[in-house]
Amino acid sequence: MSGRRVFFSFHYEGDVWRATNVRNAGKVDAAAAAGWDDASLWEDAKRKGKTEIEYLIDSGLKGTSVTAVLIGSETASRPWVTYEIEKSIERGNGLLGVRIHGIRDQDSHRSKRGSVPKALNGYRVYDWHGGSFGRWVEHAAIDAGKPCLAHDRKKCVICRWLWWW
Repeated sequence: MSGRRVFFSFHYEGDVWRATNVRNAGKVDAAAAAGWDDASLWEDAKRKGKTEIEYLIDSGLKGTSVTAVLIGSETASRPWVTYEIEKSIERGNGLLGVRIHGIRDQDSHRSKRGSVPKALNGYRVYDWHGGSFGRWVEHAAIDAGKPCLAHDRKKCVICRWLWWW
């Protein structure tokens, strides 16, 4: 799969179904995940403690250039989401928030619109729209000083202009 390698930050218990829909939209390389493919990794890390959870998250962030914070009804109150955002900033990852409350879960329910995590203040936040997700990710990468994938230029003027269309 082509595109940016993206780390997804979200409240696992509340939003994994919605997050999977975003991940499977096919707009980015969604291989990076801390315990995404195997929930037992996350559960095992939780049993072992804080250091193991930090290691799992830090490992998931390796090789990524953008972090997408998927904002559900409880995301803003999750301490590990804050840790993931702070580590992403430390790494120089592009950051964006995507509100996913409107995506239906496995029981066809939508959730309440959640608050934006405080650590994400100052970054772009969007309401989920699958057709735009790849552009949002690329824009976050360019905002963070990464070269655009289409033109291999930092702060690409061409792409910055095209984002508004």
